[in-house]
Amino acid sequence: MGKLKGKEYEKLLAPMQLELLTMAQWAKTTGARVLVLFEGRDTSGKSGVIHAISAPLNPRQYRIVALPKPSEQEAGQWYFQRYVEHLPSAGEIVLFDRSWYNRAGVERVMGFASQQQVNAFLRQVPIFEKQLVDDGIVLFKYWLTTDQAEQEERLAERYDDPLKRWKLSPIDLVAREKYIAYTAAREEMLAASHTDYAPWTLVDFNDQKRGRLTLIRNLLDRLPDIAVEQPDFVLKPLEYAPAEEYFSVIKPLPPYRG
Repeated sequence: MGKLKGKEYEKLLAPMQLELLTMAQWAKTTGARVLVLFEGRDTSGKSGVIHAISAPLNPRQYRIVALPKPSEQEAGQWYFQRYVEHLPSAGEIVLFDRSWYNRAGVERVMGFASQQQVNAFLRQVPIFEKQLVDDGIVLFKYWLTTDQAEQEERLAERYDDPLKRWKLSPIDLVAREKYIAYTAAREEMLAASHTDYAPWTLVDFNDQKRGRLTLIRNLLDRLPDIAVEQPDFVLKPLEYAPAEEYFSVIKPLPPYRG
């Protein structure tokens, strides 16, 4: 099966984006708190699927959280503390581009966390997520899977494109040599944190467009009944002639001669 073409992808995505709008209206009406975690290797496609989900939504109703490395102060806190302040409030949708699972992935593999810290995280994370779910947060956890050959191709594309090279970091270049170590870390993480109340869903993202559609469909199908009564209003024509807008034309600046 070849990779999905752009026009076919847009055709299949359009009705799902209408459903995403319905989801947002449901969250606003009911006060639901929706939290979606996106995890995966570098270049797996996290940003792309987050954009596909958020594009039709009211920017006042959703937040994308992509935290930088911890500050010195944050490094001295309880590990989950810096994430708690970004949890959704009533009627809000929060999309995490990487999350607290950094500790079980990049921090572990790259040696930024000790084995003791990793062990503590794997013990605590099911308890932490149970508290979130018990408090009413609607939690989804997705891992975007990619083969090593596909990852290498995408990394090379980023390296060759000046407009994408900013996405590469020295850590990314070192991490590419640790594909097997990341796989082992992921498997231990899944074993410790895949629970009935906060299960993981793994989605094939070797074809990113097909992966986005699969993930969004899964997300929508797992939500409760999100049908809400829409406000009934009619856009009546004005009883007077619409006013014209007046403005001054801004003249262009002269060419720079420096």
